[in-house]
Amino acid sequence: MKQTDIIIIGAGPTGLFAVFEAGLLKLKCHLIDALPQPGGQLAELYPKKPIFDIPGYPSVGAGELVNNLMEQIKQFQPEFTLSETAEHIEKINDTTFVVTTNKGTKIQGKAVAIAGGLGTFEPRKPEIPNLQAYEEKGVEYFVKNPEQFRGKNIVIAGGGDSALDWAIFLTDVAKSVTLVHRRNEFRGALDSVEKVQKLKNEGKINLITPAEVVEISGNGKVESISLVKEGEKQTLPTDYFIPLFGLVPKLGAIANWGLEIEKNAIKVNNALDYQTNIEGIYAIGDINTYPGKLKLILCGFHEATLMCQSIYNRLNPNKKYVLKYTTVAGVDGFDGSRKEAEKAVVKSIE
Repeated sequence: MKQTDIIIIGAGPTGLFAVFEAGLLKLKCHLIDALPQPGGQLAELYPKKPIFDIPGYPSVGAGELVNNLMEQIKQFQPEFTLSETAEHIEKINDTTFVVTTNKGTKIQGKAVAIAGGLGTFEPRKPEIPNLQAYEEKGVEYFVKNPEQFRGKNIVIAGGGDSALDWAIFLTDVAKSVTLVHRRNEFRGALDSVEKVQKLKNEGKINLITPAEVVEISGNGKVESISLVKEGEKQTLPTDYFIPLFGLVPKLGAIANWGLEIEKNAIKVNNALDYQTNIEGIYAIGDINTYPGKLKLILCGFHEATLMCQSIYNRLNPNKKYVLKYTTVAGVDGFDGSRKEAEKAVVKSIE
């Protein structure tokens, strides 16, 4: 059985930053995630999209932010169990928990931090009779690697930010981009709507509204889609069909762990440390809820910081931890590395 101090369920940005805050307190972490790589939604759903509300970064790519977080925590040597889902949690006593994954991996820790974002999530799929037969054969619900569409004809369906943003981005990658939406109006950022309008005027995006994709055709892979526009059916050759209608979040196994749930999120005590109704189990990031909750990455970072302080105090009730800024105390990694500010010198000036 693997052993650690904090078992972190979810390797998204909040879970990754919790490793850093725990490391400052000499606490080791083991992260579990159902995805094959760290980064959560940032890595899985929109690695190329820019994020504008991370302090100190006027703009940072989602994938770049994940890479930076991984570099930041490298010195604290976290362990990862990836492509596995946390299925069962057992509380042995106040400072001993065992989490078992769907593949039978067992991790023992002194505290549990649930940082599972939206939980498990599935794409919201359009009602097209033969859609499932073409999944991963030309039907893609996420744009993981834009180069996959280099020189190809693609059809994107949807009217929100994701559909607009990827239609804009892929005009410089794909041979042709067609955007289909069942309404003339788009629910997205004004800047994105105006960019699509401009690209349409320039002939770089084929915009079809109001219309709906009703059928997919092909011999073993997508070769064309059929859509209905104003009562008339038309067929459009394409290599890829990308329906972007959002995600359906589900808590999955977490819902059966005896935690207090409210509106598909875990209730926590935000007045102190983001602990759940089970002592020693915390929830941070988008998966938790409390009065005034905002589902922002920077809020998850704040919650992770206070949580780690609470875990340290629970595990070391007789020790008094004195907070020291990293600019003063430096950062000592578990790998023997040390980062510190350049020391001031005492020298006379002649």
